[in-house]
Amino acid sequence: MSLCLLLLLQVLLCCTLFSPPNVTAFTVIMSDSGVPSTLVDGPQTGFSMNHDGARTDKREQEAVYDIMKATGNGWATDIPDVCRGRWHGIECMPDKNNVFHVVSLSFGALSDDTAFPTCDPAQSVIAPSITHLPHLKTLFFYRCFSYNPQPIPPFLGLLGPTLQTLVLRENGHVGPIPVELGNLTRLKVLDLHKNNLNGSIPLSLGRITSLRSLDLSANKLTGSIPGFTFPSLNVLDLSQNLLMGPIPSSLWACHSLIKLDFSRNRLVGPLPEEPMSLKELMLLDLSYNRIQGPFPASIKSLTSLQALILKGNPMGSTTIPGDGFDGMKALMIVILSNMNLHGPVPESLGKLQNLRVLHLDGNHLNGSIPKNFGDLRNLSELRLNDNGLSGLVPFDREMVWRMKRKLRLNNNSGLCYDSRSGLGDGMDSTFDLGIHYCDTETPIPSSVRTHQHLSSLTQNSMPFPTPTPLTSHAVKPLASIFLLFALIFLSVNK
Repeated sequence: MSLCLLLLLQVLLCCTLFSPPNVTAFTVIMSDSGVPSTLVDGPQTGFSMNHDGARTDKREQEAVYDIMKATGNGWATDIPDVCRGRWHGIECMPDKNNVFHVVSLSFGALSDDTAFPTCDPAQSVIAPSITHLPHLKTLFFYRCFSYNPQPIPPFLGLLGPTLQTLVLRENGHVGPIPVELGNLTRLKVLDLHKNNLNGSIPLSLGRITSLRSLDLSANKLTGSIPGFTFPSLNVLDLSQNLLMGPIPSSLWACHSLIKLDFSRNRLVGPLPEEPMSLKELMLLDLSYNRIQGPFPASIKSLTSLQALILKGNPMGSTTIPGDGFDGMKALMIVILSNMNLHGPVPESLGKLQNLRVLHLDGNHLNGSIPKNFGDLRNLSELRLNDNGLSGLVPFDREMVWRMKRKLRLNNNSGLCYDSRSGLGDGMDSTFDLGIHYCDTETPIPSSVRTHQHLSSLTQNSMPFPTPTPLTSHAVKPLASIFLLFALIFLSVNK
């Protein structure tokens, strides 16, 4: 499911966010069996039905033949005109002289329903002939070189005048990121997710000021994060690498960011105390780094934030300010597990009426659970286990039964619930809260002894959020719904 969401996110970013206005391309489609696809029984969009005399540029046609053969798709050489053939994965546009030009090439089996040409993973390479496509805007390779590891070819930098989307995802690429990619100054999407790239992030990428999505996650990149300033960046994902040092202050001023994911690196803190300029940020994931306290007061300035994930950072005996979440009305997911947090649970969390998931487990929190937690009617998962909490649990029977095994209170020796609340009526081990009645002096029966429930954030347990509307220069409504759902799902399931 994670892969489908990632790919859906990529399609939304490429097709919805970055399609230039008033420009139409058409896709030529051919099924692997040679039988006409049901996807193309009707007229194609764009110019395919109205330009019967048009032909593909000869030099570009020869280049496509070379590229197809290099990926194990030699069958394409039997097609007399590649832009007037019919297969998924190639898009063409005519010029004023009725000459077709290749504007998009995509390879890799995304799903059974997507018929992009597959690659021979043991022999495929990226052919240098790709530089003979002067109108190319999109280049997409997915799982094409897994058994023939190779560096990202520097000659891709020669596509700078036109290329807007470069996706080299899960291809097994090795070596450093070529500095020549910094010549792709019109690029809007750069996705190098889940390869075996090493070395540092090239400073030359800072020249791509039009970038809206930069994903270098799940590689072996080292060194520090450069102090980039991308004025239009929406997505920045550097997670699952070996990056070190502090987070550059310039990134806290990227006004258009929607997702910032630096999780699972070796970054150090502290986070800035002054207000951040990320007014449209929806997801912030810095989990599993080495960020230190104090708990940043600047978090309150992220008024559009819907998911905050900081788990696994040794904050250093820090406390969360009582008003630490005031005004963050959009928050739906807060994950602060195993952070060495001390002190009471802040009452400001109980004011977040949109809150769906809250994890505060594995800390040293004390005091009682704030009474206003009982008013969190949208809460579907709560983990307060493995702390030092005490006092009366402020949840009614309906709330407990709604969360069921998603409610974890065990290993808080001082917590109890009022027998008059009806929480114990008809409850069996399936709903064991790991606590006991406040008014009993008898030993706790085995049926209510503390134990750990198995629970995970799966798709079925996650809410389907409705994102806060964004400004017109960020994302369109349909894209924002799928974007947020995909980002939150992927982050909390790491």
